[in-house]
Amino acid sequence: NEKKKSKGSRSPCSPSRVLHIRQIPSGVTGAEVISLGLPFGKVTNLLMLRGKAMYWLQAFLEMASVDAAVSMVNYYSPTTPLIHNQPVYIQYSNYKELRTDNQHNQPRPQAALQGVNAVQHGNPGITSALAAEGGVLPSHGSVLRIIVENVFYPVTLDMLYQIFSKFGFVLKIVMFHKNNQFQALLQYADATNAYYAKMSLDGHSVYNGCCTLRIDFSKLTNLTVKYNNDKSRDFTRIDLPFGDGQRTVETSLSTPFATQNTIFPSYTGPPGFAPALGFPQGAALGSLTVTTSAAPGHMTIPGIPANSVLLVSNLNPEAITPYGLFILFGVYGDVHRVKIMFKKRGIALVQMADASQAQLAINYLNGQKLYGRVMHATLSKYQTIQLPREGQEDKGLTKDYSNSPLHRFKNPCSKNFQNIFPPSATLHLSNIPPSVTVDDLKNLFTSKGSTVKGFKFFQKDCKMALIQLGSVEEAVHALIELHNHDFGENQHLRVSFSKSTI
Repeated sequence: NEKKKSKGSRSPCSPSRVLHIRQIPSGVTGAEVISLGLPFGKVTNLLMLRGKAMYWLQAFLEMASVDAAVSMVNYYSPTTPLIHNQPVYIQYSNYKELRTDNQHNQPRPQAALQGVNAVQHGNPGITSALAAEGGVLPSHGSVLRIIVENVFYPVTLDMLYQIFSKFGFVLKIVMFHKNNQFQALLQYADATNAYYAKMSLDGHSVYNGCCTLRIDFSKLTNLTVKYNNDKSRDFTRIDLPFGDGQRTVETSLSTPFATQNTIFPSYTGPPGFAPALGFPQGAALGSLTVTTSAAPGHMTIPGIPANSVLLVSNLNPEAITPYGLFILFGVYGDVHRVKIMFKKRGIALVQMADASQAQLAINYLNGQKLYGRVMHATLSKYQTIQLPREGQEDKGLTKDYSNSPLHRFKNPCSKNFQNIFPPSATLHLSNIPPSVTVDDLKNLFTSKGSTVKGFKFFQKDCKMALIQLGSVEEAVHALIELHNHDFGENQHLRVSFSKSTI
């Protein structure tokens, strides 16, 4: 038996680096469970147990840090992970750490763990450590075949490179169309990396509801790439020509490609090594920066550049305030600091709690109209916003909100994680006192310059309502003005964007 003691009582929602994973189908291996945590940081321990029903397993997965565990829970809350096509459920454990002194009861998970840690430290010679998993690794090569289904937004070679680089050194990529499907072949330096990439990414959608990855192992053992262009790339050879884009792979894959006008620069780092993007702590959701201009979708693959400070430009200097940016960007994450530039009032910096929230805010707010101007949001070169020194002239343009009670995502169990929607003309209102009528609310919104097109209380809960305004821009302004509006007696209105219409 494993001897584990819980240190004091903990609520189930209190973050811990130990995660409890339940309803795992029988036959699932330790390596498959570990692959759930792999994108978010180092996995330091694993304990697998038989569930109450004989055909379910449960597991305790220990991450190296609480931040990594929080990232993992936040990522999987809105998108329940599947193993063997069955949903599995992840929550914080009551345990602060796992003590698995009696390791002979858990030989397979421990062998898998050793293998994972070797992968994460870039050691390619580790397949033997994973042989205890049932000899699954030596039976396939290092080349993956990727089919992208429901391609609503363009998927580029650089996007695939950034996504798959999280799991090891990508050597070569070839993209083509076959049987009216978008496909790619991708070769890793090592078969183990291919295994973990398949385990972690198969079935994931690059964007919400579209560009779904279907991944299996290719029969090919080595890809031959003749040209470095936007359809094929050999990252170990920067000397290859760009080519005419007509035929980029050996005749075994003979697929004519249309010539593209865009020339992506080849990666020119050390041969076979990915650029140092790494998995930041706290990165769970969000879009890779290469895609933000190409597609307004919300990318859902784990692993993104680790900057949490946004550069927001083309703002209306007459109307914008630090508080307004705090409330608006606070719909997509917890805003810690805001700085409007002293000499250029149309530019601001917004510091989010982590990189994933920063990326969410870019996805939803870049290109949104605010006070008559189309706002631009991108990642800043700064890692943090400095507060003004004492005596430094600032005119209240830099504000610290790190301890604000208005943060929507402080509680990792909050339903707000599941209710993140793009700006829309319909707003969801909640925390409405019983004394407040339809007319009161309509008049409140009209007094702030909104045109009320529709209104309805929720049948089951009259503390909540939907209100439809004249435009998305009107709704954005109303949310900034009226979120946290005080009805008196400590009753504050909560406003968010709705996916519904009236």
